[in-house]
Amino acid sequence: MKDIERRILLGRVAGAFGVRGELKLESWTEPRSAIFNYQPWIVVSPSGQESTVSGVRGRDTGKHLIARFPDVDDRDVVEAMRGTEVYVARSSLPPPKPDEYYWVDLEGLDVKTVEAVSLGQVSHLFSTGSNDVLVTRGDRERMIPFVQPEFVKSVDFDANLVIVDWDPDF
Repeated sequence: MKDIERRILLGRVAGAFGVRGELKLESWTEPRSAIFNYQPWIVVSPSGQESTVSGVRGRDTGKHLIARFPDVDDRDVVEAMRGTEVYVARSSLPPPKPDEYYWVDLEGLDVKTVEAVSLGQVSHLFSTGSNDVLVTRGDRERMIPFVQPEFVKSVDFDANLVIVDWDPDF
């Protein structure tokens, strides 16, 4: 079986903008307009239909991120795209800076305390606004603030391991 490359969810079509085929786009890149730097896009419709798109252009109006897909110039076509998710291959993203991580790269890593107690594996991460949270699943689910070096002591991709300073009973 062929190894499928990981994909990163970067955004979602939020709806039509105007009548000429432009659309409002939610983006989870920072800054949000950076989504246009990572192409081609793998777009997946709400029904699961998948296609690859290159040459998407856009602008940030301050209130919305506006995009135009090549060969799409009809509002009805755009409205039918509402909810379509925008992915890119992980390999199309630049390498992270030292002590920065793409969340998808952390998913699946083993998590142990500084005392070598296993807490399971990284399930996913989410942002609270004040800090990111590492969610582990093992004997139970734990939510650990992704704050370095206070709680997250090290991330070692070669060892497939995240070391945390966390009470296993918490």
